[in-house]
Amino acid sequence: MGNKNISMAVIRRLPKYYRYLADLLSRDIHRISSKELSEIIGFTASQIRQDLNNFGGFGQQGYGYNVEALHREIGKILGLDKKYNAVLVGAGNLGQALINYSGFRNAGFNIVEVFDANPRMLGLKLREYEIKDSEDIQEYVSKHDVNIAILCIPKNGAQEVANRLVEAGVKGIWNFAPIDLEVPEDVIVESVNLTESLFTLSYLMKENDDLLSKK
Repeated sequence: MGNKNISMAVIRRLPKYYRYLADLLSRDIHRISSKELSEIIGFTASQIRQDLNNFGGFGQQGYGYNVEALHREIGKILGLDKKYNAVLVGAGNLGQALINYSGFRNAGFNIVEVFDANPRMLGLKLREYEIKDSEDIQEYVSKHDVNIAILCIPKNGAQEVANRLVEAGVKGIWNFAPIDLEVPEDVIVESVNLTESLFTLSYLMKENDDLLSKK
């Protein structure tokens, strides 16, 4: 079955499976049933089997799942057996936090250059990166093997930067700017809106308080 036929709900659960399986491996657990996995991860055993069957299924009746093999196969499904070069645009607080996060490189995502529009930031060093002028980003991307752009910039100007990146050949954008970017069909955008996530937390807390007040 092609991945285009698989729902986004299933796809968004895969990273969670991958993370929990990595934790099991770190604890030297090499075999697990769907029931045991459901107790750890919070999905029903039926849901887990359904999700994994979308990709061919990996369990054996009476045995369960080989944790190492399942972790490896989900990694392949997620494309984590590949290496990706990324540029980061916006060296403010959020950008700096991402630069300092070692998990990206460990997972095969390598930030190769950092760009910013603030003249006072240009030439400064962040870890091993010397911040470059975002005016030069299109030229850099067009001349180097860059797969992903990480946008940590304000709403104003984000679409224009995205347009330049797409024109230069970027095929994936991890967008932290509070704007819905418009890109061609062959470019993938994954947006992370921190404020919307916080608002969702606020709603769920309010609902929880309402339920408790009715008891």
